[in-house]
Amino acid sequence: QVQLVESGGGLVQPGGSLRLSCATSGINFSLYRMGWYRQAPGKQRELVADITISVNTNYADSVKGRFTISRDNAKNTVYLQMNSLKPEDTAVYYCNSRGMRGEYWGQGTQVTVAS
Repeated sequence: QVQLVESGGGLVQPGGSLRLSCATSGINFSLYRMGWYRQAPGKQRELVADITISVNTNYADSVKGRFTISRDNAKNTVYLQMNSLKPEDTAVYYCNSRGMRGEYWGQGTQVTVAS
């Protein structure tokens, strides 16, 4: 079956960095558009960044210049490098895959930015 497993979340101080990973199985990873979404308490889930199969990237305005999405097709893994973190980045971060055979979500990983 398809699995997307996020890791790398945690508690970090403002200005700090975290690197999220999403390891996938059960899909032909190289043929899937991959993305990171987040959902803060009381808010709707929003796109943070995504990366196409041709490695074109797209970012939410709120994270441009601070976050970087990347993919490693050999490891079936997508990453989100988050720098200069702000308290407003606090949310559950979800990995998403989208391709011809459907759309899949991970279980989420909590990122908390606080001093």
